[in-house]
Amino acid sequence: MGGFSLIHWIILAVLLLLLFGGSRFSNMMGDVAKGLKSFKQGLSDEDEKTKSLPPQQTPPPSQPIDVTARPVEPVTPPPIPPADDKPL
Repeated sequence: MGGFSLIHWIILAVLLLLLFGGSRFSNMMGDVAKGLKSFKQGLSDEDEKTKSLPPQQTPPPSQPIDVTARPVEPVTPPPIPPADDKPL
């Protein structure tokens, strides 16, 4: 009920062709295609750059890392001041 049927898409396409004209519409679609092509090319260039880089190696630590659990000290909340019994 909320979607477009085939007739709606045809009417929309005809209105767009009348509004923009055939050549202008095809020029816009060509620009969109060029943009997508350059986007894909940019993605593949990034992949090639990351593949050509040598893997980074981290030096071994000079001392072993201590992973033993430490006891946690309890946290005491601050004292609550006494309430004033004076009426406002």
